[in-house]
Amino acid sequence: MEALYSSLKEKIYKYNIKKNSISSLFIGGGTPSVVEANMYEAIFNFLKPYMAENIEITTEANPNSATKKWLEGMFSLGVNRVSFGVQSFNDKKLKELNRAHSSKDAILAVENAYNIGFKNISIDIIYDFYSDTKELILSDLKQAFKLPINHISSYELTIEKATEFTKRPEVKKNSENLGFILRDYILKRGFKQYEVSNYGAYQSSHNLGYWQHKEYLGIGAGAVGFIANKRLYPHTNIEKFIKEPYFVKEEILSSEDILTEKIFLGLRSIVGVEQNILPKKMQEKADILVNEKKLEFKNKHYYNKEFFLADELTLFIISD
Repeated sequence: MEALYSSLKEKIYKYNIKKNSISSLFIGGGTPSVVEANMYEAIFNFLKPYMAENIEITTEANPNSATKKWLEGMFSLGVNRVSFGVQSFNDKKLKELNRAHSSKDAILAVENAYNIGFKNISIDIIYDFYSDTKELILSDLKQAFKLPINHISSYELTIEKATEFTKRPEVKKNSENLGFILRDYILKRGFKQYEVSNYGAYQSSHNLGYWQHKEYLGIGAGAVGFIANKRLYPHTNIEKFIKEPYFVKEEILSSEDILTEKIFLGLRSIVGVEQNILPKKMQEKADILVNEKKLEFKNKHYYNKEFFLADELTLFIISD
């Protein structure tokens, strides 16, 4: 935590972060809930003057390590949103996904958070696992909506390099239909889809900040940041990060890179794409999609009505 704290202070000063300017704070990546809540206190005390009045402070948490005591400690520090990595309420699927918690653990964690006072509670659901069926996905969602949550993030299973699943590519079902089944059920229950993977009665400002292409600082091993036209990369190895907490590798993004990101992020979310950032040729292609009713144009923005097609629509607009 000492390296984390040192890196935080250095970046706040280096990038001239203004008082009361931080609108959202996200504690995640890895397992924040395995670190005692009181160990975050110094970080919160340091950041307090930089936080905006109505800041959203989210922590990720694993259901098995997010004890009632831990949740109470984080709540007392000012955390007001918690996102649980539930993934499924099916114990067999959880075991096959190598998750350490059970469905009972997940239910108890959500209920504890609500009883402690968290108003904004989110859960993650993974789909497109080899054993997934329509019945299993709907069973997960029915259980989810019995809980006091106001947000769901649904992620299609991806097989990352150097993981156990790399040797077992067959664990991915490759069924596009499951995503539509999941989406349609969540929408029927009253949550709105505001990004390809995110639904809620509440829209997270942390998530929206990324899709609006806002600046952000990343603190910790592997925590990427984005300031002006620079992507900031610290060490990904924890031991290296501890030895060199101030190390940052800067990647300069070209204007073309930034434009592509704004189109891609805008079309996969409710943010949309401003017409005036597009060169004439790209505007003409976007207008073709409007005429084909694949995009909607209003208030000088292009909006995508089918987020699952965001990649294809982006490639059409930016291709020569």
